[in-house]
Amino acid sequence: MLEKLRYLTAGESHGKGLLGIIDGIPASLEISENYISTQMKRRQKGHGRGGRMKIESDYPQIYCGVRQGETLGGPIGIIIENLDYENWSEIMSTEKNNFSDKITLPRPGHADLAGIKKFGFDDIRNVIERSSARETAMRVALSSICRKFLEELDIYLCSRVIQILDVKDESQFDLSQGCKEVNDIIDLSKVRCQDENISKDMINAINKAQKKGDSVGGVIEIICMGLPFGLGSYTQWDKKLQSKISESLMSINAFKGIEFGAGFSGASMVGSKMHDEIHIEDSIIDRKSNNAGGIEGGMSNTQPINIKLSMKPIPTLTKPLNSVDIQSLENKKAHKERTDSCAVPAASIIAENLLCIVIADSILSKFGGDSMNQLKSHIQQTAKY
Repeated sequence: MLEKLRYLTAGESHGKGLLGIIDGIPASLEISENYISTQMKRRQKGHGRGGRMKIESDYPQIYCGVRQGETLGGPIGIIIENLDYENWSEIMSTEKNNFSDKITLPRPGHADLAGIKKFGFDDIRNVIERSSARETAMRVALSSICRKFLEELDIYLCSRVIQILDVKDESQFDLSQGCKEVNDIIDLSKVRCQDENISKDMINAINKAQKKGDSVGGVIEIICMGLPFGLGSYTQWDKKLQSKISESLMSINAFKGIEFGAGFSGASMVGSKMHDEIHIEDSIIDRKSNNAGGIEGGMSNTQPINIKLSMKPIPTLTKPLNSVDIQSLENKKAHKERTDSCAVPAASIIAENLLCIVIADSILSKFGGDSMNQLKSHIQQTAKY
């Protein structure tokens, strides 16, 4: 449902690498590999990650669309090499060879069984490679360009982990220092939790699951600040801002639920308590609450966009669940693949960055402009931040 931006990713988890292209970014946006790499490094961190992150550098090579540190207005291409490919070159060879081992034990909770039925495969490896969350590395790289675009317009995002397994941080998001500064602080936590003591409990929960060959999920919270009135629209179902955001964020592996503002808790509130009353102070229209999560009628209302996302436990377990061999049709244990025991902190980085694509697209849809100067001029003429 993106209107002005388009992007595609390609590549397999253990193939030669990941490819990505994004089209629609205005000309003259300053961007560098180092800027993108900062977000890539954030994605690699988090207590509970597996050994893969110790192998990969995930360095984003800008292949085209940028000259002398600025975008050219055309498609931008990025390549990320899979350093682990050298250990998989025979298995993942693009040329036919004698490798014939097949994976025939689907993992409950993964794309394995539905994937082989969909494409008519007899080897689950063909599904595993593309359905892997490894693909999100490229999406973070591409969305980092949109993040830089938003920062040029004084729009910032931050995120945190508020639950892992049954350990919850029920405190309010402390945004007194601004989104960027808050992110820098939260990134110091191994689980990206705001509360140091709760962080320790979360780490213990991950360790206990890891020892049992199990995995854990959790809940993350994202904030986006600095938006104008009217991103998105009420005029059509597919133009509503929450629809666009939901489509993008719910495409992330293992995410199963999303809520905006008060979300599900709003169902137990009466209308007089739920809706954010409007008042004016110093000629500025404002709210004293944000139960709507920054979106009303499918449009941004200048309040911070507030989103919570739930992530299920990763389905690849070192102590596998029961399954059925698709070849012999015998009851057996599911296939074991290298995995994380918890990827909730990393997922918060992925979601935070993917939100940037939707917001950037909505900005371009509303204001237009082929260059950053044109865009900023349009914004100054038509909107007051």
